[in-house]
Amino acid sequence: MQQATFDSRGSRIRWTEVPGAEPARVYLHGLGAMSAAYHAHIAARPELAGRRSLFVDLPGHGTSDRPQDFGYTLEDHADAVAVALDAAGAAGAELIAHSMGGAVAIVLAHRRPDLVSRLVLTEANLDAFPPPTAGSSGIAAYAEDEFVEAGHARVLEAVGPLWAATMRLTDPRALHRSAVGLRKGSDPVMRTLLEGLPVDRVFLQGEHSGELAGRESLEAAGVRVVTVPGAGHNVMFDNPDAFVAAVAGTG
Repeated sequence: MQQATFDSRGSRIRWTEVPGAEPARVYLHGLGAMSAAYHAHIAARPELAGRRSLFVDLPGHGTSDRPQDFGYTLEDHADAVAVALDAAGAAGAELIAHSMGGAVAIVLAHRRPDLVSRLVLTEANLDAFPPPTAGSSGIAAYAEDEFVEAGHARVLEAVGPLWAATMRLTDPRALHRSAVGLRKGSDPVMRTLLEGLPVDRVFLQGEHSGELAGRESLEAAGVRVVTVPGAGHNVMFDNPDAFVAAVAGTG
């Protein structure tokens, strides 16, 4: 496990690293998740083995520190990941990023283009204010203190055992602020940033999640959109073969 200080109070962002050839692949998780749990089985596949791989836990999540005075906006998360990549010497990395992690990756690629050579986004949040059915919407509907005191426990009971397994490791205040930041989005919004990025971009959409809004505009901007059969939001679990092929650039 590696770590780097990302704020003035000495808080540390942490990641697990597997050595290998450059450019590194950097895996970023979604809201209330952690990177290794969602992506280690992907990086270990023969098609992807041999590449340097970093499994980064966002602030407040997994093994990373959870400062109570941190903002947990998309920009805050992106800047913390930039600190980790700078410390790791992982410039020009490929970012494989899920859900909220995808939004963070887009913001990072915009703010620090030297760190990112390729984006593989899985059901990344592209727009502000997602529908009420989105997990972030349910969390952000609480006032912050209300969520910390009671809402966190309610959400853990409601989300199901897979997501709850990592969400219970996420600091409740960090989780709420991250959800609020995700709903607010970036400025310009993530979709606009993604369309303007001058790197290879792949967007994976699970078949069961429905048609991706604004697909035509993304494709016109050079984003390769792949609808993954038999998959929902967690494409890496539902159809790992298709996920691996997208990361490897063969599917």
